[in-house]
Amino acid sequence: MRRLAFLDRYLTLWILAAMALGVALGALGLHLPEIVVPIGLIVMMYPPFARVRYEALPAVFKNMRLFGLSLVQNWAIAPIFMFALAALFLHNKPAFFAGLVMVGLARCIAMVIVWNDLANGDREFAAALVAFNSLFQIFGYAAYAWLFITVLPPLVGMPSLAVHLSIIDVAKSVALYLALPFAAGAITRYLLRPRMGARRYDEGFVPRIAPLTLLALLVTIVAMFALQGQRIIERPLDVLQIAVPLVLYFVAMFFISFAMGKRMGASYGTGTALSLTAASNNFELAIAVCIAIFGITSGEAFAAVIGPLVEVPVMLALVVVARRMEAGYSAPMEAPVS
Repeated sequence: MRRLAFLDRYLTLWILAAMALGVALGALGLHLPEIVVPIGLIVMMYPPFARVRYEALPAVFKNMRLFGLSLVQNWAIAPIFMFALAALFLHNKPAFFAGLVMVGLARCIAMVIVWNDLANGDREFAAALVAFNSLFQIFGYAAYAWLFITVLPPLVGMPSLAVHLSIIDVAKSVALYLALPFAAGAITRYLLRPRMGARRYDEGFVPRIAPLTLLALLVTIVAMFALQGQRIIERPLDVLQIAVPLVLYFVAMFFISFAMGKRMGASYGTGTALSLTAASNNFELAIAVCIAIFGITSGEAFAAVIGPLVEVPVMLALVVVARRMEAGYSAPMEAPVS
């Protein structure tokens, strides 16, 4: 099995340490400058976009059945499933409910590449799905957020949110925290890769900037928990109440998506890319939007920041499960994606 780099291998430990440091700073009355959070959120998104193989996007369309399946998994089943879990477990905590819904709407574009590589999934197919989800989020996330936060909650008996969420507000956040790093990453790739050469860019430049995502995430978590940490100390059950639906979501989406892919004749590599993409989330974007819309000390932001703490260990466990499933996999090979 491929091994994670040192920083990524102990990602859960680093996140826990960042949370602890943030809580300690908050207890001492110390806080990082507010500008640290938006800068950190933008910086953490840049390396994944510089790594995405945008030229691989057309490869998804070589197998329209599997592309359609991924579309349904990521933009129909996953958001609705997270919405249902959030309503079930957090019906009396509307702020936490909204935070989890925002996590469910943000499809993974960064760490899924790592999970897929460790699980021996199809790299090209995963890259194509990531590229498509990146574009879809830029143009569709705002509308989805408006639909799932303002329109649908009353239909399941959820109380009105304290903060009105307009599609324009979300669109501004998406433009800042997604479109900006997307443009920077895409421009970097198209300008530097031809000059540096594909191999030097992919194996030299990209690995060098990759740690920026983790480092920026950790700094952001320290800054947020300096403000949110007291709540964790006083109300640890809130963390547990948020973590339970997240765990159920990650595990269920993985197995449901894997079964759907296998039923449609996906190979192990493609099926793994499908299931890991559907199960994981872009918590960086969810955190960014929740902070911009609801505020850094809001319950929505608190719920979103619990996302990476839960997702990292669960997804690593699912990688192990996937590799164990690989040995006995006998699904027919579909047309190759390249």
